[in-house]
Formats: sequence, C-alpha cells, structure tokens
Amino acid sequence: MDYKDYYGILGVPEDADPKEIKQAYRRLAREYHPDANRENRAEAEARFKEINEAYQVLNDPEKRARYDQIRHSYASWQRTGGQPGGFDWSQWVTGQPGGVHVEYGGSGAEAFSDFFRVIFGGMGGMSGTGSRRTSAGGIGLEDLFGGGVRGTGVRDMRGQDLQTDVAITLEEAYHGTTRVISKDGRRLQVKIPRGARTGTKVRVAGEGAPGIRGEPGDLYLNVTVEDDPRFTREGEDLYVDATIDLYTAVLGGQIDVPTMTGSVTLKISPGTQPGQLIRLSGKGMPRLRSREEYGDLYVRIHVHIPKDLNERERELFEELASLR
Repeated sequence: MDYKDYYGILGVPEDADPKEIKQAYRRLAREYHPDANRENRAEAEARFKEINEAYQVLNDPEKRARYDQIRHSYASWQRTGGQPGGFDWSQWVTGQPGGVHVEYGGSGAEAFSDFFRVIFGGMGGMSGTGSRRTSAGGIGLEDLFGGGVRGTGVRDMRGQDLQTDVAITLEEAYHGTTRVISKDGRRLQVKIPRGARTGTKVRVAGEGAPGIRGEPGDLYLNVTVEDDPRFTREGEDLYVDATIDLYTAVLGGQIDVPTMTGSVTLKISPGTQPGQLIRLSGKGMPRLRSREEYGDLYVRIHVHIPKDLNERERELFEELASLR
C-alpha cells in the first residue's frame, strides 16, 4: 500500500488552516474536474479523485490529526532507512473485528485509494462514526457510534433507535448512492436516494439496539451533502458562475457551462449584463423521491473587462465612446 502525501496533493503547507485547505481544494477541483478536461478526461479524473480524497482527510479535524500522526511516523521510518513497501501499516488500521461502522460503498467506493480505506475506513466523517471498545474490551451498543448514539425508542419494550452521520458529495446526491454498514460480521448495503439533502434521514429497519422483550430499534443515517467546487445548491436549484469576455457580453455568442450531467452550450444574448442570471430549466437537482421533477440551474454571468489594450483597441473604444 502506498503512502499518500495529502498536503502535497493540495499544495498547502502542513500548518495550513481550514480556510487555506478549502480554497486550495476548490481551485484544484475546478481545474481538474473531468468535465473541464474532456480531452484528457481519464488523467483529470484520477487527479480529481486524489484532490477529493486529500480534502476529505485534511478538512476533517479527527482524520487530519490521525493523518499527522501517521505522517510523522512514516517520516521517522524513512529517516532510519526504511525501504518503499516495508512500512508496517497494521497499527494504523481502523475498525475492529465484530464492530459496527459505515464504510464507503457503492458509487463512492472506487473514488478512494487503498490507503484511505485502510487508514480511515472505520472513522467518522463521510464513512460514518466508527465503533470503539468499552472499558471491558467488548463493544457495547452505546459505543457503536463513538458517543454519537441518541435514543429515540421506548426502552422497556422496543430497542432504541440509533443514529450516525454520513456525508455524500453533490454528485452522489444527484444520482443517488449507497453506503455499506458493517455490523457483527455482516455487511448491509444502504441506499441513499437521489435528491437527498443535508438533513435527510435514511432508515435501516431493525438495525438499531435490540429490545428487552420486543423488536429491535432502527438505525438512521443522517445525511450531510458536502459543498461542491462548482455549484451552489438552494433547495432543488443550482447556481454556477460563468465568465464571458466583453465582446460576447455586447454582441452575444455561445459558451459551454457545466451541469450535473455534463457540459451544455448556453446562448448569450447581446447586451448581457454582469451579474445577470440565465435559467436552464430542469437542470437542477432531482426532487427527493420524485422520478421526474427537477429544479433549475441558474448561470450567474461575470464579464471580464480587458486591462491591457493595444493602441488600436484603445482607439476603437474611444471612437465608440465619442458616439454616445
């Protein structure tokens, strides 16, 4: 298994604050998004996955703290003459046999490296909250979600409901995705519906705490949708920024803009103003549990004003100004 230099991938210093990390992620994600690199899509996709993985670790305080410990240990091992492939990763593996945690699964599984899945697969954040051992060395139901369990059932008969948090990308929310729950040696695949938003709860019936005399409770996955480097979401509507040159704004033209299903050509009308919103009907997010209804995509126009005019361009602008 290869070590991942997440700071190097994002191009940030080791003491970068959360704002620096987020800015670097957004900049690189825009640059290497596959839709923006159609001629080198495979290469861009691989780079985009690396960038996303690095951000998932460095943007999460718990994962980042663990990664920093691993990084220092790995650097010390290298200084003592460690050879590639010889580092002992076993002490850093998360999760314990028989435990319960939510893993990356379905459409998101292939987006993360072996290093990530081994080191962080049993931790919190996108993969849910990992299990932890009780003081007696066993795993208690109250400990299954790292202290994040909240009882919502009736304790004397039915088992308690359990809750944990999962985060998904905006693209996963658009298409729908899955997470795999590992519990007592079993693997349960849970479907997260298309159109999910922050606050959506996904119920897994009968997978909560066992009842004293009645049926077990349920397990609820509380969904958080991560920020996207390209789109801003408001309900089912999406907003994206597009920059055009002054000549296109004045004369009109065409530009390519991203959508959740690929780029489309957008017609720019003559006289388009900075800040103007152009609506693309039905290009937003799907409505939760609806097969046919979608929100809209709004393209916010920015106009690039040229700074360095040559002599002829300046003459022409002056001529235009004199005509007004």
